[in-house]
Amino acid sequence: MNNLENLDSVLKKNSNPEKAKILSGFFKTGKGEYGEGDIFFGITVPVQREIARDFFDLEFREIQKMLDSEIHEKRLIALLILVDKFKKSDENERKEIFDFYLKNTRNINNWDLVDLSAPKIVGVFLTDKGREILYKLATGNLWEKRIAVISTFAFIRNNDFEDSLKLAEILLNDKHDLIHKAVGWMLREIGKKDEKELTDFLDKHCLKMPRMMLRYAIEKFDEKKRKSYLARK
Repeated sequence: MNNLENLDSVLKKNSNPEKAKILSGFFKTGKGEYGEGDIFFGITVPVQREIARDFFDLEFREIQKMLDSEIHEKRLIALLILVDKFKKSDENERKEIFDFYLKNTRNINNWDLVDLSAPKIVGVFLTDKGREILYKLATGNLWEKRIAVISTFAFIRNNDFEDSLKLAEILLNDKHDLIHKAVGWMLREIGKKDEKELTDFLDKHCLKMPRMMLRYAIEKFDEKKRKSYLARK
């Protein structure tokens, strides 16, 4: 039976110190940076997905211990396990996973952790429900804001843009580039579905948008159209 002791052995077996050093820099783990204190083993995401499948049967109390870990890969594997469990669960079990996820936002504290889990748990769960929680998250810390925005990817896939656009408006003046990128990414995804929805938003807000947010949003436009929006800035 796979348990946390076995997981530690698997992580050590798959660790790569050189890659860990690179990832520590890439995910900004230095003093005062957004990922301060995060420890990496240097394990690739595909390998982590395999490990998550092998440890699918871990219970919530064990997953909680993983989420409380300072080791980045442990937290990501825990989230990948939750995503897999969510996919295979009924509505009641999904609600339990959704609630558990939101109680752990303090541990979902880097952009990859958010991006690989929030749409598939929070977004999918809220697809046919009230979405007030997203607006509460949008007033929280950096990672809660990113969870709110990235969760709407699940709605965009269903041609439902309302909450993505409302959250984008709320976060237009946010100071962090990780929010600029997240909002811009979701706007770009809206544009891939309905370019007029995106251009309507940009025509209203592009002068106030951070340049990074705008660049992400217009990435799929042709060169002439991209330059015309950038020129307005």
